[in-house]
Amino acid sequence: MKDKIAEKFLMVVAFSAILTLALISFFIFQQGLPLIFKAGLHNIFSTHWAPTRGHFGILSMIVGSIMVTAGALIIGVSFGLACTIFLSEFSSGTIQKTLKPIIELLAGIPSVVYGFMGIVILVPFVRTHFGGPGFSVLTASIILGIMILPTIVSISYDSLRAVPKTYREGSFALGATKWQTVVMLLIPAARSGIIAGIILGMGRAIGETMAVIMIAGNALKIPHSILDSVRTLTSTIALELGYATGDHRAALFACGSFLFIIIVILNIIAIRFKGKE
Repeated sequence: MKDKIAEKFLMVVAFSAILTLALISFFIFQQGLPLIFKAGLHNIFSTHWAPTRGHFGILSMIVGSIMVTAGALIIGVSFGLACTIFLSEFSSGTIQKTLKPIIELLAGIPSVVYGFMGIVILVPFVRTHFGGPGFSVLTASIILGIMILPTIVSISYDSLRAVPKTYREGSFALGATKWQTVVMLLIPAARSGIIAGIILGMGRAIGETMAVIMIAGNALKIPHSILDSVRTLTSTIALELGYATGDHRAALFACGSFLFIIIVILNIIAIRFKGKE
């Protein structure tokens, strides 16, 4: 009887997460879809955003969100995997015990602090050495890339360390170098966990709001280079939801609906890629 009660309780807890997600999804689409049908896709997929005047174009925000997220993933995945490989395979135990907690502490820093550091240090640096206003796709990508590092490093490190020691010993016995072992054996063996870390990092990058508001420039235009200012979907929702009413408020929920769809599509792509093992 106790086992059955525990089983039913755990099942309810497990399905509560699914139910919560379903309710959130229903609420977002229930608020946003009427405006999408009312305005029409030709209006929604334009670049003219003036919701109080009947213009609901969010194309520039969609492009901005994708560019900033892609830039953050390029930076975060590159440095994250390099750091993971060094910590897991090439560093001593002392360095691992020192650096890994420090990297994980980055996850506890509030996003507004990242944004402030970006304004004080990174924006002037980009403006001086690369050009443009400094508040740009490049600046936002660098900050978000740093913000997703702890997630990628932590999960990827655990995945690499979970690969059985016999894999390494067998590779060395066959004459492979340490680097060949890492690239050709360990990373493919740990690919499932590494991609899971990248998916979680991608979710944080595309959903980040405060830091992006502070350093992206919030320009309602399609960026033509990484040095252009940009506004993301999350920035628009955060900046305008406090005073929006009527169709303006519904348009912001439409932004949330498209953001939800983008996240689902990106996760499906990542999961399909993960399944090709």
